[in-house]
Amino acid sequence: MPVSQRRDNDPSISQDVYDSIYQSFRWQVPDELNIAQLCCNRWSALKDASKLIAVSEYRISTKPVITQYSFAQLQRVANQLSNRLVLHGVRAGDRVAIVMPQRFETAVAYIATLQMGAVAMPLSMLFGPEALEYRLANSGAVAVICDGVALAGVQLARQTCPAVTSCLVVDSQLVSESEVVEGTLDFAAELSLATNQFSPFVTKADDAAVLIYTSGTTGPPKGALIPHRALIGNLTGFVASQNWLGFDARHNRASNAVFWSPADWAWTGGLMDALLPMLYFGRPIVAFNGRFSPDTALALMRDCGVTHTFLFPTALKAMMKAYPGKPRQTVKQAFGLELKALMSAGEAVGDAVFDYCVRQLGVRPNEMFGQTEINYVVGNCNRFWPSKPGSMGKPYPGHLVKIIDDEGRECGVDVPGEVAVNRLDIHGDPDPVFFLGYWKNQQATTAKYTGDWCRTGDIATRDIDGYLWYQGRSDDMFKAAGYRIGPGEVENCLVKHPAVANAAVVPKPDAARGALVKAYVVIAPEYIAAHAMSFPDSREFQTVLIEQLQQHVKGKLAPYEYPKEIEFVDVLPMTTTGKVQRRILRLQEEERARKTGVMSTR
Repeated sequence: MPVSQRRDNDPSISQDVYDSIYQSFRWQVPDELNIAQLCCNRWSALKDASKLIAVSEYRISTKPVITQYSFAQLQRVANQLSNRLVLHGVRAGDRVAIVMPQRFETAVAYIATLQMGAVAMPLSMLFGPEALEYRLANSGAVAVICDGVALAGVQLARQTCPAVTSCLVVDSQLVSESEVVEGTLDFAAELSLATNQFSPFVTKADDAAVLIYTSGTTGPPKGALIPHRALIGNLTGFVASQNWLGFDARHNRASNAVFWSPADWAWTGGLMDALLPMLYFGRPIVAFNGRFSPDTALALMRDCGVTHTFLFPTALKAMMKAYPGKPRQTVKQAFGLELKALMSAGEAVGDAVFDYCVRQLGVRPNEMFGQTEINYVVGNCNRFWPSKPGSMGKPYPGHLVKIIDDEGRECGVDVPGEVAVNRLDIHGDPDPVFFLGYWKNQQATTAKYTGDWCRTGDIATRDIDGYLWYQGRSDDMFKAAGYRIGPGEVENCLVKHPAVANAAVVPKPDAARGALVKAYVVIAPEYIAAHAMSFPDSREFQTVLIEQLQQHVKGKLAPYEYPKEIEFVDVLPMTTTGKVQRRILRLQEEERARKTGVMSTR
C-alpha cells in the first residue's frame, strides 16, 4: 500500500501500519469485571506503584503545593467510604451522585461506589439547583457525595428528592449551619468511624457502573447508562491518542507518564478519557481544582512534569492567543514543557490551532471523536499513523465505524453522512464500548439505532485514505441561499484572524434566502489594546473590524460562506465541557426573527 503523506514527510509511518494494528486487534473482556478492581485494587499492594498528584494553593509565581497519594491510600479510604455508604443503606445497583471537582476525594468516591456494585452518577459543580434536582429525581439517587462549595445547590435540590437520604460533604467547614439539613454528614467524620477493610461486590462486565447525563439539545437531558466493560472499550482509543508512550497492558514501572487535563471529572472527557484510564494503567494523574487560564495550564504542566494531556480546542485557542510564541523561543521552550502526546476533542481543532501545537507546543495533536454513549471510537495516533490537520482521524482498533445515510447505507468517499458505530467489531465480536441504554427512556434508546448501527447525530465525510472529516452536528448544519453551511469551517477561519479569540456561526432567518450566515465573535483583548488608539470611537472600530473579518473569510472560503452579519459579544455560551452552545444562539436568532416578522428557518 502507498505510504501516507504527512507534513514532515516521515516515511516510517505508512498506511499498512494502521491496517495491521486495526485488523489484528481482538477484544478480551471477562464475564466478571469491575472498574474499581482494575483501577485501584490491583495496584494497591505494590509499594513502588506511582502516585496520584493533587495540586492546591497554586500560584503562577511560586512552586505549587503538591500532595501525592498512593494507590494503597486510595484503596484504604475508598474501603472506609464503601463501609459507611453500606451503613447508610446504599446497595448494589443504587445510584450515588458525585458532585465534586478534581481532587483526591473524587477518585475515592468513584472507587468506593463502583467496588460496592453501586452506580456512580457524576454531576458538575457548575450545575444549579434545577439541573441537580432533575438528575437526582430522574435517577432516583439515594446518596450524594459533594464538595462543600456545592452543598447549597444540592440541599435545595434535595427538597424535592426524598429518595436521597444521605449527603456526605467534603470540606464541611465551608458550609454554614443554615445549609445543613437532615442526612447531611461530614465526610471526614464518617471515614473516621469506618474500618479500612471491605469485600468488593462481584459485578459482571455488563452491569451498570456509571450514569452520565448528556446535554439536552432537543429536550430534557438523557441519562446514558455505562457498563463496567466500557472502560475496556475506551482503552484502545486512549492509548492511541496518547501515542502509546508509557501505556501498555502491563504495569510499566519504567514509564514516566504524567497526565493532566482541565476536563471536569464529572463528564465523559474527564472521567473516561483521563481519570479512569490513568488509574487503569497505574500512572499519575494531576488533580487541580482551579479555574483554567493559559498561564496556569502551561505553568502547571511545567511544574508537575506533565507528559500527556487532553486539551479541548477552546483551551488551545486561548493558549494560542495568549502565548503566540516569540521569534527565537517557542512556548515549549519558554515553559520547559515535556509533552509527548496531546489529545483534543469536543470541537474540531482546525488547522490554525493544529499548526500552533506543532510549532509552539512541540507536539502534533491527536484529534479524537466519541460520545458519552460510545466514547473514544475515532481518532489519530501520530506515533503509528499520521494525522491530517482538521481530520477527526480513523476508527480506533476494535470499533467498526462507517458514514451512513438516512437508510443506514454506507456513503461513498467525500459524501456527507452520519457517523455510526456498529455493535460488533470487524471480527463479529461485541464492542465493549457501547452504553446499555438511556435511563428510563427506551424510546430514545431505540431511536439511537438503525439495525446494529448506533447513530451519533454528527455529520462527517470519509476521504480516500479512510480519514473522517467532521462537518458538524446534524442540528448545527444549515442552508443559506441553497448552500449547505458547516459552521465549524467558518469558525476555524475566523479564529485565524488575530482579532478573534473565539467565534460561533449560526443561521439567521431571512425571508429571501432562508437563512444568512451570522457570526458571534469574541474579540481578543490584546487586539483591542493594540488598536484602541487608532479607533477612539468603538462603533467605528467595530465597523472596520466587521469589514476586515468578512474580507478575511471571503479570501479563504467559498463566497457563500462568509458571515453576512457579525455580532460582537463578551463571551459565548459554553457547556461545562468547553463546547460552544450554538443552539442557544440559534434559538436567540429565531426569537428575534419572530419578533420582527421574519420567517423562521425551521
